[in-house]
This record gives sequence, structure tokens and C-alpha cells, in this order.
Amino acid sequence: MKKKLVVLTGAGVSAESGIPTFRGADGLWEGHDVMEVASPQGWAKNQRLVLDFYNQRRKAVLEAEPNEAHKILAELEDYYDVQIITQNIDDLHERGGSSKVLHLHGEIKKARSCVDENLIYELDGWEIKEGDLCEKGSQLRPHIVWFGEMVPMIEPAARITAGADILLVVGTSLQVYPAAGLIHEVGKEVPIYVVDPSTPEYYGSNQVTAIAKSAVEGMKELREMLKEES
Repeated sequence: MKKKLVVLTGAGVSAESGIPTFRGADGLWEGHDVMEVASPQGWAKNQRLVLDFYNQRRKAVLEAEPNEAHKILAELEDYYDVQIITQNIDDLHERGGSSKVLHLHGEIKKARSCVDENLIYELDGWEIKEGDLCEKGSQLRPHIVWFGEMVPMIEPAARITAGADILLVVGTSLQVYPAAGLIHEVGKEVPIYVVDPSTPEYYGSNQVTAIAKSAVEGMKELREMLKEES
């Protein structure tokens, strides 16, 4: 039986495909205060702005291609039972070949109802327009977890992480909760590999092997190591 490799990924993986990280040091995302475009309050205030913002993000995702880090993670399915848990809202893991991907913060290529969160729709194209309605007559919104909203997939993600034989963290410094808490779900005997240019405090643990490189370069280095461990 293959060992279970659980992979937590963040913006650093998508950044190397040309998708900007969520926000810069100035707290802005593509020139917008994140609360204007990524909160229920922002949506209530200006739906058109929010729709346009995500339409542009969606267009960028459709034009992007998976990078080598995505492809190496998919390749590891030959050696491990790989489960990706991603904070990213793009579909580059899927297009890179990964077969099991859980999206913590939603999916940019989907829309959902404003009155029934279980009504989720695959989008054909890159736009959600004002007047695009769900079957209950409500405006469609991006299928994204905004600031101040619950993260419904965090409990399934915690169960998956708790069953890991190996945990791999790629392209995220895991500073945002609740996702940051997932690293504490693994057993004390489980090896943890972290691929990220930054080095949070928990990297000092004997349980953690840190590779302070970009997602692509770090995964190139880690690929052979993980193949040998399988």
C-alpha cells in the first residue's frame, strides 16, 4: 500500500505560473483594499466591483499554465497516495495532473447562489455578470471564501491531514488561520517538509525539513528525496 502524502499548497505555487499572490506588503490586491473585493461587506456595497475583480482574476487563471511544481506533485502519485489541500482558488493542480485536490478557499472557475450555498455552478468562460441568476432567482457570486466567512472545507482537510504519513507544505508560510492550524494535525512521528523562501518559527522543529526555495526549485530538489522514501 502506498504511503499517504498530504500536500498543503499556497500562493507561492501559483505565483510561478504568473498568478499574483493574494496581496502585497501594502495590503492591496491588484490595487484594491482586500476588504473591498473579498468580504461580504464589499459585496453588499459594490457587487459590480467585486464581479469585475474576480472576472479579471478568472481570465488570468484561464490564460495561465501549470508549472513544474504542479507537475512534480502530480508525478508523485506514481509513488504515493497524494492528497492536495490548497489555499489557491485556481485549477492549476488539476490541470497539472493531480487527481485529488481539496480547495479550502473555493474555486475561481465556479459560481454559487447568494441564497443557497449548495447551489454551485461550473462557469463556461471567464465572466459572471450582474443579472446572472441561480435557479432560485438570486444573483450569482464567485464561489470563493471571503474574509469573515466560514471555511467549510477545513474539517475535511483536518481529517485528511491527520491521516498523513508524510506532510509537505509548498508555497505557503501558513500564517493565515484556519489553514495554518492544519500543520498541527499530524502525528509527532510524521516527517514534515516545507518548501517556501520564508522560514516561520516552526521550521526549527526536528520534525521539519525546510527547503528555503521557490516552489519549482524546491520541488525539483525534493522529488528524488521523496521517491527514495516511498
